[in-house]
Amino acid sequence: MTSDVSRDGVVLVGCGRLGSAMLEGWLATGAVEARDLIILTPSEKPAAEAARAKGARVNPPLDVLRPAKTVVLAVKPAMWRDALPPLAPYLNPEAVLLSVMAGVRAGDLFAAAGRPVARIMPTTAVAQGQGVAAVWSEDARALRAAQALFAPVADVAPLEDEGLMDAATAVAGSAPAFIYAFVQALADAGVAQGLSPEAAARLARGALRSAGAGLETGEGLDALIARIASPGGTTRAGLDAMADGGDLNRAAETAVRAAVDRARSF
Repeated sequence: MTSDVSRDGVVLVGCGRLGSAMLEGWLATGAVEARDLIILTPSEKPAAEAARAKGARVNPPLDVLRPAKTVVLAVKPAMWRDALPPLAPYLNPEAVLLSVMAGVRAGDLFAAAGRPVARIMPTTAVAQGQGVAAVWSEDARALRAAQALFAPVADVAPLEDEGLMDAATAVAGSAPAFIYAFVQALADAGVAQGLSPEAAARLARGALRSAGAGLETGEGLDALIARIASPGGTTRAGLDAMADGGDLNRAAETAVRAAVDRARSF
């Protein structure tokens, strides 16, 4: 069912990987009707063209933006100062800005456009309606708009402070790549133990799917680990080895810290 946010019109500024994922998820779940979408993209994108075929407007004259009350900023963080100010005069006075750009502060966006801002950090699994999204805003109306637009495609986690957004970006937005990298490392370790590369990759990917299925039970992570790691068994031996060396925690801390530092550099 479409929300009031959709019926008031949604402008998507930027249609790269994350913008395309959001677009696909909104249309697949019915969170936004194509006819209510305006997409601004400097280059042709398959997701934008698919939305155009369903009735979305792609790169129309800027005065068409006026009725829309939700503007989603999905350009690269380094590009927003070029993208947003030229749009500001054409935006609805009651529009809210929803930013999915890592490291770009709400105050800077408000100063450039004079509209309330909510920051969101979704994962690209929003394309399948299975994402997770950290959300923060000090403006109640912008926060409601963000929750309404992203709840159909993600598990929305509100944050208490904007300063936590960089950590949320690392733990959620960046973490799928960290997890894939660990799964690749597991496959490589399997090859080192004699598995063929094909078998090791298939088994490691299957293990990732199995782990994801376990999460659907709603159990805590400690309980899920305990369900697999029997005392004295092979899984417990592997977990103990990682814990004794500190490698797992050290790798996670290093990756999250580096991602946070990078977000703060924008």
